[in-house]
Amino acid sequence: MAEKIAQISGETVRADFNSVETVVYYTRAAHGMGLWDSERRLIERHFPDRTAHLLEAGCGAGRAALGLWEAGYRRITAFDFADELVDQARSLAAERGVHSIRWHVADATQLPVCHLIDDRLAAEIPHFALGETQRLAGGAKAVCHLLDDKPFDGVLFLFNGLMQIPGRENRRAALRGLHALCRAGAPFIFTTHDRDDPAELHLWAEEASRWARGEQDPRLPEYGDRYFAHEHGHTFMHLPDRAEVLDDLAITGWTHVEDATRDALARESRLVREFSDNCRFWVARKL
Repeated sequence: MAEKIAQISGETVRADFNSVETVVYYTRAAHGMGLWDSERRLIERHFPDRTAHLLEAGCGAGRAALGLWEAGYRRITAFDFADELVDQARSLAAERGVHSIRWHVADATQLPVCHLIDDRLAAEIPHFALGETQRLAGGAKAVCHLLDDKPFDGVLFLFNGLMQIPGRENRRAALRGLHALCRAGAPFIFTTHDRDDPAELHLWAEEASRWARGEQDPRLPEYGDRYFAHEHGHTFMHLPDRAEVLDDLAITGWTHVEDATRDALARESRLVREFSDNCRFWVARKL
């Protein structure tokens, strides 16, 4: 009997992002790239107040969070579930003399757990939900400052971070958790790759046929998933169509504001174009 192939899970993605090749790749980008022009334009449009308290999910090695700081934003909290990347972000921030960004290890799909936190419940909450909290003095109330005295003024989940979460229900859990941490009216900026890109419709028609026959890659949890091997490691990515994104926003309490492809927002440098294919930026707002 053939051995059953395990599906890609959050732990698979975490291990991929903690791999040496991937850490080196994202750390180089953090050192040399900063905010993309498209990111900067959207951020400045929707967060004109530089005193806004911003939360960046999936911060990686700190490229965007440090770019925000360089753009004049001083109240930044950033987290990622790959502890090796967060270590690199802290190191780069210290190297640049930036000490006000709050860096944390946390899982975007586990953010609702934060609402249960107090000292009595510390031992009951999974380590991966708390990240480094169990290594800090002060019990569970030390958790990441993801719970602050005031809710966040907005959220960023850049470079397709949301779509690197396997499983639609897990992505919805992340959307709900981020929603819960924000004030009413807070903007949310994130990116995706389009499954309904006209240039790739024929490829997805072939993939749909494979799923209908049960011949898809057994590692993939859902139609729309891809798993790439490349020189800097492995990358899981879910490519949604437009209806899927709008449905997921609506059901998790976000309202769609606007969306546009990166090349429609700005002409990026060759460095950015080599780092990432064209993508779609989405802006939503907490109802």
